[in-house]
Amino acid sequence: MTGNTSTVHNVTPEAEPFQRQAVAEGISISAAFMLIILAAVSILQGISAIVDDQLYVAGIEYIYEFDTTTWGWVHVVLGALALLCGVGLAIGSTWARYAAMAIAALVIVANFMSLPYYPAWSIVIIALSVVIIWAVSTWRPAR
Repeated sequence: MTGNTSTVHNVTPEAEPFQRQAVAEGISISAAFMLIILAAVSILQGISAIVDDQLYVAGIEYIYEFDTTTWGWVHVVLGALALLCGVGLAIGSTWARYAAMAIAALVIVANFMSLPYYPAWSIVIIALSVVIIWAVSTWRPAR
């Protein structure tokens, strides 16, 4: 034997590329602020629907038809919850990560159901909510 010692082959799982985590971290921090902005705009949208029912015009009959005041209160409540989650996400709370995904999913559902009242805005908010869910669920801060 010529000094050839047996080596134990430790197989470690392949680490996730740093670039992907860096992008996810940056987007998660951005998601916190997007969620805060989304919450503020949602609250303002809800207040405008509550105060002035004639602001939003519904064209055709729709199966999810509610009064615009009802949609206003839905947006105000979801906006307030999203604001709390956004602040929690900005300070790095674990509960806020899960709550932000849940609130973003509820915002998607609410904006889908209010498509006839404000279609362009609803589509933009749905897209932003999908980005928020992706960013929050992809980033793993404790590695």
